[in-house]
Amino acid sequence: MPATEDMGFLRVAVVTPELRVADVAFNAAATAAALRTAARAGVRLAVFPELGLTGYSCADLFFQGALRAAAAQAARDLAELAHEVGLLAVVGLPVEAGGRLYNCAALLAEGRVWALAPKTYLANYAEFYEKRWFSPADTLTVNQAEVAGQWAWISARHVLGVRGPYPFMMGLELCEDLWAVEPPSGRLALAGATVLVNPSASPEVLGKAQYRRELVQQQSARCLAAYLYSGAGPGESSTDLVFSGHGLIAENGTVLAETERFSFATQMAIADLDLEHLTLERLKNGTFASTRPAEGTAAGEAWVELPPRKRSEIFAGPLRRPVPPRPFVPEDLTKRAARCEEIFALQATGLATRLRHTGARQVVVGISGGLDSTLALLVTARAFDKLGLDRKGIIGVTMPGPGTSRRTQANAEKIVTLLGATLRVVPIVKAVHDHLHDLGHDAAKRDVAYENAQARERTQVLMDLANITGGFVVGTGDLSELALGWCTFNGDHMSMYHVNAGVPKTLVKHLVEWCAEGVFEGPAARVLGDIVATPISPELLPPDKRGRLQQKTEDLIGPYDLHDFFLYYTVRLPFRPAKVLALAEQAWGKTYTRAAIARWLEVFYRRFFANQFKRSAMPDGPKVGSVALSPRGDWRMPSDARPDVWLAELAAAVGGGKKAKH
Repeated sequence: MPATEDMGFLRVAVVTPELRVADVAFNAAATAAALRTAARAGVRLAVFPELGLTGYSCADLFFQGALRAAAAQAARDLAELAHEVGLLAVVGLPVEAGGRLYNCAALLAEGRVWALAPKTYLANYAEFYEKRWFSPADTLTVNQAEVAGQWAWISARHVLGVRGPYPFMMGLELCEDLWAVEPPSGRLALAGATVLVNPSASPEVLGKAQYRRELVQQQSARCLAAYLYSGAGPGESSTDLVFSGHGLIAENGTVLAETERFSFATQMAIADLDLEHLTLERLKNGTFASTRPAEGTAAGEAWVELPPRKRSEIFAGPLRRPVPPRPFVPEDLTKRAARCEEIFALQATGLATRLRHTGARQVVVGISGGLDSTLALLVTARAFDKLGLDRKGIIGVTMPGPGTSRRTQANAEKIVTLLGATLRVVPIVKAVHDHLHDLGHDAAKRDVAYENAQARERTQVLMDLANITGGFVVGTGDLSELALGWCTFNGDHMSMYHVNAGVPKTLVKHLVEWCAEGVFEGPAARVLGDIVATPISPELLPPDKRGRLQQKTEDLIGPYDLHDFFLYYTVRLPFRPAKVLALAEQAWGKTYTRAAIARWLEVFYRRFFANQFKRSAMPDGPKVGSVALSPRGDWRMPSDARPDVWLAELAAAVGGGKKAKH
């Protein structure tokens, strides 16, 4: 199922065409060729540089009526072409209005020059002399200007609406406007613009490209918007300056695409914006929602139609934007290591703060030899080191039960000892069997009561040991288990402080791996490496006759890679099921079939809704990332909410409207 415009995607391009200074015919032809190329790539909005029809460096030639008339006619002709090939375009040209000359960005829509946005802040320092030719936007005395016999809106405070499969609003500013203390794009965003456009002509000097990139990136984040920046290229005059043709497309703080600089040939960067993502960010952001737009900023008075095109002509092939398969785990190894280090510090500091508050010098941690309990133990060791406490105060308790394997038991004992903690081994087989016998339950019946009795027996051991030692129990379960309810209520679900509550399973593995490779060495590192390589299992059923595990968690509830992906796009970005499915196919289509992805997505929705009651009663624990499920923090959900709406839409997306099975 391909992603579509009605899911909120919009394909855009920033273009730096080949250019000759003051040669309008050549520049218009290069722009027209780029429009056709962009249309063939499915682009719906193309942005060109500041004064790109004439050249930014025309200087006193801007006073020449012939140059301005040629540019106006070129804009009108390009507007007709843009509509014909099915896209909107923004081009730059000089425009006379009310007896003054303005440096304008022109929106080409519905076959005409629809609207003009004059530059607000004219660069007039160092190498810039823009006030010699142009007037700033606040000197406007009219609201319409004539362009080659057509009249167009002209305003720097106008937010333009675009009707289409997913309507959006657009704001225009030019070059220096972005570098100002208060860029116009800020007020345009508050007035509703989710797509901010900047035709620019910023000359290149040493180090400026990175600063420009950061400006675009930060403004898109600050405005919760997409930011399209198209810079003038090296065809501009080289009398005293060099222009590089730097184009950038950013969305909410992330650069999606960027052009090659210093190329004389036409350069184009294309990306698919997620307009729904931006809308949701604004809906969830209380600061944005409660901030009034600046007085005098007009929004929604002018609406243009996005030219209709067939879906197959727009979204051919994969989305032109990154869809990381593991949204919680950076693909770049350097960034991944930095994230692991920061999360580890957050977890350890949270626990250290709780230790200081309670005055406890001992804690109890249940150690299974698996990933989660190992991470909890490592975090606890770091917290003790941070406070100068003796690691002997960490009581690592292994509680072998009917399903405990030799491998996990050995690793549990080794890692506790190697970290200098206190090892306690408390077998629970007899206690569980006696407990079930007292209840009249046959221990040979391997049902949910048999499994949960083990989890609750282990929790009782940990809690009682905490009372005996005057400490508290450090929880070990992770964020993914909380999302899926893969924990026993009042069993491993409970503790006095839940250090892993904010860490998803896909990241737990990398945190332990990071500790093995960068924090510890020798025997401890080798044991951690083996723990990472151990299959994930609750180990609640005895091994088979060959000693093999009878339970593998991912065989039972599905791959954590997929569930963490679903979690991110359900909680962090609350997308509809059809969109989650489309994105998952984009990210995981080479690993899992569409049917498998849909199957596990249904499992996710069912388990996520059914297990809110466990999250409503979860213990304290530190938030470490953008997704958290604490009922006291980020996530509030009724425990009796039903998933029917989500399941029905998923079924429709998968089977053409068939109802989901219950």
